[in-house]
Amino acid sequence: MSLDASDRAALYARAMEKQWFYPLTLPDGRQLASTHDGRVDAIHHTRARMLDAFLADRLGGDRSALSAIDLACHQGWFSLQLARAGFGRVEAVDARAEHVEDAALLARIYELNVIQARQSDVFALKPQADGTHDLVLMFGLLYHLENPVGALRVARSLARRACVIETQVVPHMAGMVDWGSYEYVRPLKGCFGIIDEVDETHAPEASVTGVCLAPSTEGLIWLLRAVGFREAWVLPVPADGYEQLRHGKRVMVAALV
Repeated sequence: MSLDASDRAALYARAMEKQWFYPLTLPDGRQLASTHDGRVDAIHHTRARMLDAFLADRLGGDRSALSAIDLACHQGWFSLQLARAGFGRVEAVDARAEHVEDAALLARIYELNVIQARQSDVFALKPQADGTHDLVLMFGLLYHLENPVGALRVARSLARRACVIETQVVPHMAGMVDWGSYEYVRPLKGCFGIIDEVDETHAPEASVTGVCLAPSTEGLIWLLRAVGFREAWVLPVPADGYEQLRHGKRVMVAALV
């Protein structure tokens, strides 16, 4: 249902009163205030371009019968992208109530009724209750978790066709490890780096528990196959993309069911 003039004005006013982590412009052309004066907009634009390229390659054509779930949707910027890309249903899920409110506000402002925003911890999601989706999106979440392997299992359980993950990564370690005895060794498949956000759980972009395990790229690829995806690979980064993605300090990985 289209907004009437009074509803539109009220929604725009609410949006103008807030600060936003993403580069956003109202339909009337006004720019919404940034929490960081646009300093990190480049990462969002690069992620969006890489996601668009993946969708064109693997989920092209009419997407009106497809559904997607955006895990840790934050303020809903990528949920908006999926709705504009033609997905018939987009579930925007976040553990923080204020993020859910922001995502729902944007969906109303841009009149994207296919977006349904709701609050949930990622580990509470079950395919029996939350369904399966053609695309599972997990941007900026994995490296803020103390149980990233469990989150990957949740993503696999919800995925009908594909999952795309964007995450900070740590340097890889490889080699053989004595496993109970020097006579019995196993290959190291990857590693995690422990990151301390214990004093930052109040921050809207931080972990909700404070204990973070960031994977190596090689470890993440191995884990995606181990939890049940048949194929996983690192997506190419545009030559002018965000520097951390270009230099492998962050990665965007696609996995297929």
